[in-house]
Amino acid sequence: MPSALNEGDVVTPSVSVVICAYTEQRWDDVLAAVASVQAQSLDPHELIVVIDHNADLHARLARALPDAIVIENQEARGLSGGKNTGVAAATGEVVAFLDDDAVAGPEWLRTFAEGYADPEVFGVGGLTLPWWATERPRWFPEEFDWVVGCTFTGRDPGRVRNLLGGNASFRRVAFALAGGFPTHIGRTSARERPLGCEETEFCIRLATRRPGARFVYDPRAVIWHRVPVARQEFRYFRSRCYAEGLSKALVTRSVGVANGLSVERRYATAILGRGVARGMLAAWRGDPAGLRRSGAITAGLLSTTTGYAVGTFRGLTAGTSR
Repeated sequence: MPSALNEGDVVTPSVSVVICAYTEQRWDDVLAAVASVQAQSLDPHELIVVIDHNADLHARLARALPDAIVIENQEARGLSGGKNTGVAAATGEVVAFLDDDAVAGPEWLRTFAEGYADPEVFGVGGLTLPWWATERPRWFPEEFDWVVGCTFTGRDPGRVRNLLGGNASFRRVAFALAGGFPTHIGRTSARERPLGCEETEFCIRLATRRPGARFVYDPRAVIWHRVPVARQEFRYFRSRCYAEGLSKALVTRSVGVANGLSVERRYATAILGRGVARGMLAAWRGDPAGLRRSGAITAGLLSTTTGYAVGTFRGLTAGTSR
C-alpha cells in the first residue's frame, strides 16, 4: 500500500497532453512533437493526438503512434474544435496543449505540474522560442514574435491575464466551469486568414466565471516553434497583424472592451514604444536594420489597429442587421 501523505507533501497532478494536427505536410513535425512529449522527465498521463477532419491522416497516424490516443475532431473544423475534442477525451487532472509544429524541452510537463501546487492557479503557460527555418530576419522585431506563435519581448514571468495557446495548460475542471474554446474565434485552416485569440477569450471567460482563478506564465516551460520561410516574409507579418486585430474585435465582442484590451493597451504604449526607441538607437549606433525594426513595429501596430477597426465595424453592422 502507498504510504500516507504527510502535511506539506506536494501531490503532482496527472497531465494529459493534446496535440492537434490537420495536414500530412507536417508529418515529420507531428512525429517530432510526439517524440518530445514522450521524452519528458515527467511522464504524461496520456498523449492525445486530434486530427482535424482528415480521415487519411487519422488512419496513418493511428498506425504510426500505437502508444498515443489518436482521435478525430468531433466539433467544427479548426483548432478550437480540435482542442475541445482533446479535452473531452482527456482524463488527467491537467490538460496541456502543444502545437503540432513545435517541440517541448524535457522539463516542460514537470514545470507545468509544479505550477498547480497553488489551488487558485487554473492555468500555466510557458516560453515559446522561434525555430527559424533559416535565420531570424534582421528586420523582425522581437516585440512581434507572437506573429509566428512565439513569446514576445516584454512578457514578464508570473501572473498574466491569459496564456498563449500553443504552449499552455489548464486544470481540466476549468472547462466544466467555463465551457470550451470558442469555435468562432481562431484559425480553421492554413488557407484562411491566420486568426487567433481563442485562448485569450477562454482565459477571460474563465476568470469571470471563477473569480480568483489565476493564470501563470513560467518561462522554464520551454518549447521551440518552427517558423517556415513563408512566415519570415513581411507580407505574412502584415497579414498576421491584421488578422490579430480582427480576432481582438471578436474577443471584445464576447468579453467586453475593458477585459479584452486591458493588456493590449500597455503593450502598445509601453512595450512597442520602447521597441521603436531601441531600433532607432541601434541604427544610430551603426545597425541599419534598427530602423527597419522600428518601421516594422509601426507597420504592425497600424495593421493590427486597422484589423480591429474593421472587425468592430463588421460586428456593429451585423448587430444592426439582426
